[in-house]
Amino acid sequence: MARNKYPEQTLEQILSVSARLFTDKGYEKTSVQDIIEALGMSKGAIYHHFKSKEEILDAVMNRQFSYTAQMMNVLIQNTQAANAREKLISILENVMADQDAHSLDRVLSTQIKNPQFVVTGMKEGVNKDASIIAAILLEGKVDGSITTDYPTECAEVLILLVNIWINPVLFERSLSETVNRLKFLQYMMKVLGVDIVSDQLIQRITERHSDIDAYRQDGQ
Repeated sequence: MARNKYPEQTLEQILSVSARLFTDKGYEKTSVQDIIEALGMSKGAIYHHFKSKEEILDAVMNRQFSYTAQMMNVLIQNTQAANAREKLISILENVMADQDAHSLDRVLSTQIKNPQFVVTGMKEGVNKDASIIAAILLEGKVDGSITTDYPTECAEVLILLVNIWINPVLFERSLSETVNRLKFLQYMMKVLGVDIVSDQLIQRITERHSDIDAYRQDGQ
């Protein structure tokens, strides 16, 4: 058997095609055979990299998490603002508005009641996204735009609440209930000395969840 000279390109192709199929057909309705046929590869080429559809989803998720983290790092380097607080507000709004950063949100929403998925998402959020936010909050402590004594803890709470508690799919909430929780989050963070949840951010999160809900309704 000829050895694949470009395994990284093959892996990227598998992930890209799988992500597209998961989005178009839905994760549950996409089979490994669908992925094989779309790729035009042999079954052996797929199973050389992944043992199951679940492993493919995990890899697709990790690629998405990495993209978001890289995007935030680029924004941190290039965003100009009067202080750290305004810089972080701009970064959060831009991340939420970026289509590529959320291209798999609808797919991932179908797994939100999977305990392993939820735990993995919580760990990724705390270990990666929260640490990036915490670093900017520490800058805000220095320039006076952030007044909390617990920047790391506030960053972690923000990520956990946005990703889990506010998620309407997990708790089967209405749009108005989700908006109320976002407003509470805004108030809570402000009281804690981390006034970074803007009205624009709330609007963009709400629009994102509305899109996910419409996708779920269409799939039912």
